[in-house]
Amino acid sequence: MAEQTDRSTAMGQELQDIIRHAEALLEATSGEVDTRIREARERLDARLAEAKRKYQAAGENFKETVEATDRFVREKPYQAIGGFFLAGLLLGWFLRGK
Repeated sequence: MAEQTDRSTAMGQELQDIIRHAEALLEATSGEVDTRIREARERLDARLAEAKRKYQAAGENFKETVEATDRFVREKPYQAIGGFFLAGLLLGWFLRGK
């Protein structure tokens, strides 16, 4: 679980770096008057706002899912173990390919 958290943190950091670079590009070209640059800036700004919104929503959903799963496993460990066992059994049966 810790390794997955490290990867998720690294991916989140990369996405934040990309967003910061895009914002820096927007600021650097703010004085340009060329129509094509202005249109490109507007599209990038809109895409950047959408990416920020999706990233924030995905982070909140992921955190809620992890917390709910943790609560379930702590409250009902035997049911969780049984469910994982059954899922593994079914997955093995499907992958066997007969």
